[in-house]
Amino acid sequence: MNASHFFSQYFKIIEEKLSSIDVAQLEQATDMVRKIHSVGKKVIVVGNGGSAAMASHVAVDFTKAAKIRAVNFNEADLLTCLANDFGYENWVSKALEFYADQGDLVILISSSGKSQNILNGAKKAKEMGLFVITVSGFLPDNPLRELGNLNLWVDSTEYNIVEMTHHVWLVAIIDYMIETKGIE
Repeated sequence: MNASHFFSQYFKIIEEKLSSIDVAQLEQATDMVRKIHSVGKKVIVVGNGGSAAMASHVAVDFTKAAKIRAVNFNEADLLTCLANDFGYENWVSKALEFYADQGDLVILISSSGKSQNILNGAKKAKEMGLFVITVSGFLPDNPLRELGNLNLWVDSTEYNIVEMTHHVWLVAIIDYMIETKGIE
């Protein structure tokens, strides 16, 4: 396959996946963020690997660009401390115990929807009375999709396709909020 054909097909797939979401779900996510912000709560964004990098970007953009208080857990000392003391599968739930307040919104990102630390975090978030948006891909029946108040899912098993689609959906929510500030 030549480069021109590969890139053409790749971008076609990305475009297809980006457009596959029911925009009502993005509207619902926006409404959830606006609601928690209006009562002084925060957004917590969590992921692993590339999704952790995405979580950082999204949290910073919520805070700086949209003026919505948001945090993520990407400090190496925090992750290694919690993983060492409680097990890697429990670091997200422990971080939520330490940093989340009832009524906060947690956005949990897992490409496969099977990351045990993210699944445990979703369960802990529900126990704590947090609102949960899950962002996943791969199989339509992945376990993460069962745990959110809202579940954004992309139909692909390719990590980069899934992650790029997630990233664009999340920054689109932020850009929409910036665009409509004061209108809604």
